[in-house]
Amino acid sequence: MWADDKLLTRLGIALPILQAPMAGAGDHRLAVAVARAGGLGALPCAMLTPDRIREEVAAFRARIDAPLNLNFFCHTAPVPDPAGLAAWQARLAPYYREMGIDPALPVPPTSRAPFDTTLCALVEELRPEVVSFHFGLPMSDLLERVMATGACVLSSATTVSEARWLAARGVDAIIAQGLEAGGHRGMFLTDDTATQIGTLSLVPQIVDAVRCPVIAAGGIGDGRGIAAAAMLGASAVQIGTAYLYCPEATISPPHRKALSEDAAQDTALTNIFTGRPARSVVNRVMRDLAYLSPTAPAFPLAGGALAPLRAATEPQGSGDFMPLWSGQSAGLCQPMAAAELTRHLAEGAAALLAR
Repeated sequence: MWADDKLLTRLGIALPILQAPMAGAGDHRLAVAVARAGGLGALPCAMLTPDRIREEVAAFRARIDAPLNLNFFCHTAPVPDPAGLAAWQARLAPYYREMGIDPALPVPPTSRAPFDTTLCALVEELRPEVVSFHFGLPMSDLLERVMATGACVLSSATTVSEARWLAARGVDAIIAQGLEAGGHRGMFLTDDTATQIGTLSLVPQIVDAVRCPVIAAGGIGDGRGIAAAAMLGASAVQIGTAYLYCPEATISPPHRKALSEDAAQDTALTNIFTGRPARSVVNRVMRDLAYLSPTAPAFPLAGGALAPLRAATEPQGSGDFMPLWSGQSAGLCQPMAAAELTRHLAEGAAALLAR
């Protein structure tokens, strides 16, 4: 099916399909299902405690003997900015009053942790076959320790410059994340969203710029997208939004409902949910506050003040104040079990590539 299967051999998988490690959207059950079909399952670790990561890895290992990708964020913890947080709370105060919530309530803490010595020691303990990073790479000493475990190291690039930066630091493969992708942009050399380009343009340029394998991501929802990525020189694809439609996905009912409606065709980059640009189905709070708000605090602090609003509305079935992560190709996705979906995607691509 694939002209160059060196990356598949390195990853230890049969199909050139990686499940995107979407924080809050999947656990070991989704990863196991993808792995059973021959793809690479992933666990998103940025919102999990070390003990929870251990539990999830153990649950995966107990169910299948297959490679596993542990994914971590590499953001820099923000400098405290009380004035900025107060301004953000003031901007959200009308919603608090509408919901009958005291605007003076303390802001709940956020739960996205950057990769550090504790998480590095956990990688050394758990020995995952694959470790992937978002928002760049960890400090060089931590990266060296991860590489010393023998793990295949991946990271996301949203520009050719980022790809060259990653390649110079010895990653095993680069995930070329096109503008169409759902969730957080992996951008790390710039915070200018105007630099972001689509998958069909980004993938071949990165393939030409680096020597390591390239994994295409963003807007790939069926076999046609996988076949196109192969023709552009990608060694595999990473798929996220299509797996949100699977029963194994752990998304909330309002998120699942939004993906099933025509509104899923209307997505935009926004920073209001976390402080970093990320693609979501457009909802009330995005429309009201402007998609990219200059008032939103630095990542990941923006989400704290929105948490009480989400807690008040989500149980009522409303997605007005929560991120509804989705890529631009939701209309191509089909609800089915994750293992079936993985095989379906691979078979569709293989048929096209065999013509």
